[in-house]
Amino acid sequence: MAKITTLGFDADDTLWHNERVFRLTEERFASLLGDYTDKDHLAERLLAAEKRNVLHYGYGVKGFTLSMIETAIEVTDRQVPADVIAEILEAGREMMSHPVEPLPYVEETLNKVKASFKLVLITKGDLFDQERKVTASGLDVYFDAIEIVSEKTDETYRSLFSRHGSGPGEALMIGNSLKSDILPALDAGAYGAHVPYDLTWALEEADEPRGHDRFYRLDHIGKVPQLLARLS
Repeated sequence: MAKITTLGFDADDTLWHNERVFRLTEERFASLLGDYTDKDHLAERLLAAEKRNVLHYGYGVKGFTLSMIETAIEVTDRQVPADVIAEILEAGREMMSHPVEPLPYVEETLNKVKASFKLVLITKGDLFDQERKVTASGLDVYFDAIEIVSEKTDETYRSLFSRHGSGPGEALMIGNSLKSDILPALDAGAYGAHVPYDLTWALEEADEPRGHDRFYRLDHIGKVPQLLARLS
């Protein structure tokens, strides 16, 4: 029987839509550079730039926008028109003001579990944009703590679940990313509930842990109360 006192929730693509905004912007980017290269090659070059730049700019819209500009310069041999750069910058600004749309079952699930568990929102990315999305979602009222971090590691989860709860051994982390939300939380000694989203950024892809007794896969976030009932 598990004793769980603390629930950690990822934000992007767990509580609200996020990746689809990036995909729509990438489609716009491809149309802007269509005269210089094909869509697949452009996507490869952009992903390579994102992978390089995440170490310098972190996660989020700002790093993505800078990666688009860098890629545009590369694929045009430094001949990219100024109006294309202006369009890329505008696309980035629009992403930073895009409406925040909570996913199905999110609010009812938070309502059900709030009285019995300490809730901690754990998200990574640009501080300004993540704060905006948390507030715009209206979901901040459900959380006892909100943590915006630069990276999610096993040490991140050990520290946060000890600071805001009774330690990782009595915590369940819920999220859509195996790489960021689940695997490092399991390594920290927490339980992990993977709630897949229909789109996954290539840099967040990872394999499910096999045979791990603290790992669970849920069809949607509305199944969290059922999982907690099974574990208690």
